[in-house]
Amino acid sequence: MKQFSSYDRKQHFEKLTQEEWDVLVIGGGITGSGIALDAASRGMKTAVVEMQDYAAGTSSRSTKLVHGGLRYLKQFEVKMVAEVGKEREIVYENGPHVTTPEWMMLPFHEGGNFGPLSTNVGLRVYDYLAGVKKSERRTMFSPEEAIEREPLVKRDGLKGAGFYVEYKTDDARLTLDVMKKAVEYGALSTNYAKVVDFIYNDHGKLVGAKVEDTVSGEQYHVKAKKIVNAGGPWVDDLREIDGSKKGKTLQLTKGVHLVFDQSVFPLKQAIYFDSPDGRMIFAIPRDGKTYVGTTDTKYESEIAHPTMTEEDRDYILGAIHMMFPTVEVTADEVESSWAGVRPLIHEEGKDPSEISRKDEIFVSDSGLISMAGGKLTGYRKMSQHAVNLVRDQIMEEYGIRYSDSETKNMPISGGEVGGSKGFEKFKLERVQIGTAMGMDEAKATQLVQLYGANVDKVFDIYKNRQDDAKEAGIDPVVFAQLVYGLEHELTYKPVDFFIRRTAALFFNIQYVRDHKEAVIDYMAKELNYSDEQKREYTEELERLMKEAVNPIEYV
Repeated sequence: MKQFSSYDRKQHFEKLTQEEWDVLVIGGGITGSGIALDAASRGMKTAVVEMQDYAAGTSSRSTKLVHGGLRYLKQFEVKMVAEVGKEREIVYENGPHVTTPEWMMLPFHEGGNFGPLSTNVGLRVYDYLAGVKKSERRTMFSPEEAIEREPLVKRDGLKGAGFYVEYKTDDARLTLDVMKKAVEYGALSTNYAKVVDFIYNDHGKLVGAKVEDTVSGEQYHVKAKKIVNAGGPWVDDLREIDGSKKGKTLQLTKGVHLVFDQSVFPLKQAIYFDSPDGRMIFAIPRDGKTYVGTTDTKYESEIAHPTMTEEDRDYILGAIHMMFPTVEVTADEVESSWAGVRPLIHEEGKDPSEISRKDEIFVSDSGLISMAGGKLTGYRKMSQHAVNLVRDQIMEEYGIRYSDSETKNMPISGGEVGGSKGFEKFKLERVQIGTAMGMDEAKATQLVQLYGANVDKVFDIYKNRQDDAKEAGIDPVVFAQLVYGLEHELTYKPVDFFIRRTAALFFNIQYVRDHKEAVIDYMAKELNYSDEQKREYTEELERLMKEAVNPIEYV
């Protein structure tokens, strides 16, 4: 059995029932993946179940930044800014293929929330708290320098800009590569596996969970010494099953992003700016597109399927027109979009945008450990806290001793390239290998950036299975990515491939239109879909494509 192959799903579920696990992690977002890696790398027998696909919830729907939370300085969240700010560098060095520095410009205008003094002081404090290295420390621009850097910025009332580094990421692939590294350390992880109930002993203590394979409908009993609820927005749902949803609860907020082609929004410099109501918005160029977000509003609808409203869309369009007055984009020019739900810890009387992103651990009387709140950037520290608690409890109850966390200097899957400096050399070498095989240089570069050290496996498929690609009627590069996804990334549904494995639905929707039919046909054949499954998965992808382009009209 291959530990992370779509062809071995049945065996994954059978193995789940054959062991008593030290820890069962519920949730395959960035938090659950981080906990799985931390636990497995300490030698704990670790299992993970995810009811959708990896990163299908919040962890593929963020602003796609590993950022230090500059705005939390305004709320005097000094400790969080210091801790999370330092984590950016760690996340980057452990996976330089999926996380890269991005210089961010923060323009300030007459009457805005930021001024020259407050921005200068704020960024200087931020550099200090976050331990920013010398080459990435902030600098300040005059109005003329700011306009030269980004001519689209509003000139009227411009007083200057701050310039500092954040880190952009592919959030879904970051999550996936953390989980793949956990699997390398022996974790058993499977998607489309939903916890439907818990199993207790005669003393009311948790000893396992009932897990349903949502593809086949079969249920499995999984035994575990400890269970960690890393369900993100679903944390309270699991606490409710456990009968322990009391005290602090989650408050869900929604964030929305719009994607435009660079031909209509030719942004060349990432911009962080305040909207008229004081909320902070990012506009970021990426792969020939510009994406803008986010909103921050209370969310009380279906968690699994957040959608953008007309109000959300118009709010972002209004913010764009305010900061970039010559960019006359309209709703018709929105090429794609996404909405995500943030699971924050409820704070009475606070506006959604003011609620802290701090993380907390709740432990129920039955022993369920729930990880709530937190930020993408701080996933490794959050995981460390949770696994330390598991370690201490196992020591106390079973007398088994596990070590401290070792993830600080541990490359994630694909990150085994010698850190950020080593990655530059690695990238040059691998792009040359790709082009020597007849691959377009831009495509080879994109693959190296997407897969890091794992690109060698993708290249092998590309080189050795050209005939298979031709027979399947699939572009050879797409075929290599798809086969790699099936064999090494537990890709089971077309949406897994087009959203979480490639981000194409968000940033290259034409790619989805061009390849969806051939990809679905190949997956149906390889994974033995029934006719009903094939129809259902095709309809799901087509619905999400329509919603991404025009969610208001479609919904």
